[in-house]
Amino acid sequence: MATIRVPDEVPSPAQDSETLNKAFRGWGTDEKAIIRVLGKRNESQRKRIRESYKEIYGKNLIDDLSSELSGDFKKAVILWTKDPAERDARIANKVLNDKKKTIEKLKILVEISCTSSPNHLIAVRKAYCSLYDSSLEEDIASSVPFPLAKLLVTLATSFRYDKEKVDKEVATIEAGMLHEAISKKQLDHDHVLYIIGTRSIYQLRATFVAYKQSYGNTLDKDVDGCPGEADLRSLLQMVILCIEFPEKHFAKVVRDSIEGFGTDEDSLTRAIVMRAEIDLMKVRGEYFNMYNASMDNAITGDVSGDYKDFLMTLLGSKI
Repeated sequence: MATIRVPDEVPSPAQDSETLNKAFRGWGTDEKAIIRVLGKRNESQRKRIRESYKEIYGKNLIDDLSSELSGDFKKAVILWTKDPAERDARIANKVLNDKKKTIEKLKILVEISCTSSPNHLIAVRKAYCSLYDSSLEEDIASSVPFPLAKLLVTLATSFRYDKEKVDKEVATIEAGMLHEAISKKQLDHDHVLYIIGTRSIYQLRATFVAYKQSYGNTLDKDVDGCPGEADLRSLLQMVILCIEFPEKHFAKVVRDSIEGFGTDEDSLTRAIVMRAEIDLMKVRGEYFNMYNASMDNAITGDVSGDYKDFLMTLLGSKI
């Protein structure tokens, strides 16, 4: 379930545009007005506001937000206000252009590929081509080492069936194929990539259950114990987690971003923004189950100011 709270009576896009434009004028910026408008509008409403703002003022709303805001608050508001497909395309491009492509950075590509709906992933690929005159899969193949690129391209180009239809016989057969590949220490075997990259989320979850029933261990545990490329093991485990328990994955992203010395604001923002209209309520519940603590309290205890208020607005709090 989503966490954002859209008012019962929403002003017109033109009225919201006027409120935002007034927030930019005069001495200083009215950050509270920006939070009050953008933080309480869904995807389609934000799209209409962007269009209306351009039509009325002849300016790009994202550009005005960029010039008026600063810091992590600015990053969060802009990430939220952008078209979601463009947002994820830009996130992926940033990962691929990073000189230090750590395994943790590459996991963001898995996150986008495995927690998005099939139609959204197609929209991300289209947005990527439009923004960068190159395809996402081409850029992965040219900038990520083998065999990691082989897995990431497979995930990025997938188009999964999205209905709850499961074939238990196929699940058992393909669980056996995965076990055979692990036994032969071939995590990048074509059978593994075919199964992981083409089957629906529901079919894969059935396969994971069949694997545990047939071989005693979870697929994740056997992948972890397979000798060979450590980074490939890590990415595959991320795939399994994102497919089987996406809410647990994002709960972990939030936890990791605020634990220890300092805060990883980029990861925290990404998790909240990406899931606020999808399943952030479930992420909140998983966070409590996993860490016996309130996710909201953990966030408010770690960040401050307008950035904190904006994140909490996306989490459904009254600011």
